[in-house]
Amino acid sequence: MINISLRQAAIIAGTTIVTMAILAGFAYGFVLDRLIVQGDADLTARNIVASEMLFRTAVYAFLLVLVSDVLAAWSLNVFLKQVSKELSLVTAWLRLVYACILGVAILNYSTILLLVSQSDYLNVFAEGQINALILLLANAFDGIWAVGLVVFGFHLLILGYLVFRSGYVPKVFGLLLMIASLCYLTSNSASLILSNYGRYKGTVDMLISLPMIIGELGFGLWLLLRGAKVRTSTHAILSTSH
Repeated sequence: MINISLRQAAIIAGTTIVTMAILAGFAYGFVLDRLIVQGDADLTARNIVASEMLFRTAVYAFLLVLVSDVLAAWSLNVFLKQVSKELSLVTAWLRLVYACILGVAILNYSTILLLVSQSDYLNVFAEGQINALILLLANAFDGIWAVGLVVFGFHLLILGYLVFRSGYVPKVFGLLLMIASLCYLTSNSASLILSNYGRYKGTVDMLISLPMIIGELGFGLWLLLRGAKVRTSTHAILSTSH
C-alpha cells in the first residue's frame, strides 16, 4: 500500500502546478506562438522545418504537462478530499478528462513531425498540400485544446469552491481560482461557439490571462511554499494498491 499525507500531497500538487505553468508558457507562449503563423501555411512550415528541434522540445513539454496534470489531479484529491470526498473526486476526474483531451490534441503535433520528416512516401503530396496540412493540424490542436480547456474551467470552478470551503487554505485562492475558471469557460466556449471569435481572441486572452495566471500559479506557489505547513484536525490519506 502507498500512503501519502496531506503535507506531501500539497508539495506534489504545488510542484506539478508550477512546473506545468513553466512548461506550457515555454511550449505555447514562447515556441509555438512564434513558429505557427495563422493564415500563412508556407511560412508556418518553413518556421517548423528551420526550428524542428525547438518544435520537438515544445511537443515534449506538452507531454510533460499531461503527466503533471495526472499527478496534480491525484495529489489535489488527497489535499482536499476531507472538505468533500465526492466533490474532490469529481474535480480530479474532470482534470483527468482534460488531460486525455490534451493528449488527443498533442497527436496533431506528432503528425506534423511526420509531415516535416521529408520521407519518400510524402512525395505523392505537393509542397503546398503538405504545408496546408501542417497548418490544419496546428489549428486542430487549438480547437481540441479549447474543448479540453472548457472541461478544465469546470475543474477549476469546483476546485476553487473546495479551496474556499477548506478552512486551511486562504479563501482568496478559492476566489481567484473561481475567477480563473470563468475566464477559461468564457474564452474557450466563445472560441467553440462563435465563428468570428478568432478576430478578438488575442485581445480577450490578453485581458483575462492575468487572473488566470494569478489564480493557478498563485495557488501552486502557496501549496509549494506553505501547503506543507498546513495543520488540520485530521490527516488526509490516500491508499492505492500496487
